[in-house]
Amino acid sequence: MSTILAVRRGESVVIAAETLTTVGYVHQSADYIANHSKLVPVGEGFVGAVGHASWDLILRDWLAAAEEPPRLDSTAAIFSFAVHFHEVLKERYFVNPKEEEGDPFESSQLELIIANPHGIFGLCSLRSVLEYRRFHAIGSGYRFALGAMHAVYEAGAGAIDVAQAGLRAAVEFDEASGGAFEIHEFTLQAPADG
Repeated sequence: MSTILAVRRGESVVIAAETLTTVGYVHQSADYIANHSKLVPVGEGFVGAVGHASWDLILRDWLAAAEEPPRLDSTAAIFSFAVHFHEVLKERYFVNPKEEEGDPFESSQLELIIANPHGIFGLCSLRSVLEYRRFHAIGSGYRFALGAMHAVYEAGAGAIDVAQAGLRAAVEFDEASGGAFEIHEFTLQAPADG
């Protein structure tokens, strides 16, 4: 899998990911895989998906065909995107919407972290959307990343330092995370009036 995370501190928003590609028992660094980025540019920010490697290709393919990038600047806008994208996933990309027997909704089989000048957000497979005030992590190394980020965030570290601490912990302790880090930083915009 992967570790992708985002941090918000003051006016700084950061999204970061490690770059290891894992296929079964084979682990390959960015030195071997040209398309190693797990962060997809969308509008003013980036989206990161964990799970199957096809998610990156699906997101990039769909965005290339879109007339304009989706609005991902609030929980309501991201939810609207998720509902529309679920239809696209089923019809165009043949997603298998089955997950747990008792789930109240079909699954999009998709977990995203979104970071842009409007903040950091998480989108889960059943289309719930959360906005995070401090930091968030997804993927197989998320527990390690969250613990490390909590420790350094509370100590007053800056957003990039918090992100690097989270990735270092994930790479150290999660077998499916590794490689170089990709980090992007934004300046938080003031919310629009109204």
